Amino acid sequence: MANGSDLLIYSDGGSRGNPGPSAIGFVVCDGKGKVLTSQGKYIGIHTNNQSEYLALTKALEHALTYSQVRIHCFLDSELVVKQLNGEYEVRDNDLHKLFLKIKSLEKKFKSVKYSYAPRNTDKLAIADELVNKTLDSKLK
Repeated sequence: MANGSDLLIYSDGGSRGNPGPSAIGFVVCDGKGKVLTSQGKYIGIHTNNQSEYLALTKALEHALTYSQVRIHCFLDSELVVKQLNGEYEVRDNDLHKLFLKIKSLEKKFKSVKYSYAPRNTDKLAIADELVNKTLDSKLK
């Protein structure tokens, strides 16, 4: 893989209602941006923030199949990015459990970096589309 085996992750989660029916979407790319895998999945009833955490968790689990590399994750949730980067405290009990799961997954990689990006950015728009298509098909 390119860039010393780096991977790029674009993840998104969303719910219709908060909480409400929820889905996740993610895209995993090599260091040059070539899509390696993508997925959209219905996850039941959750809040928007829980969905964001669950999307990233699933994406990181998929990234493990490529080896323990450096990961750069892009999310459109400023809250989740700031919590994972230690800028905000995680006060919600349910979110804290999801936060700890991600911190545990981090240890399986050389390094993990989190960045905020607007929803319409590059592959993040694809992840958002996967969320919405999954919810649209589930809620027909």
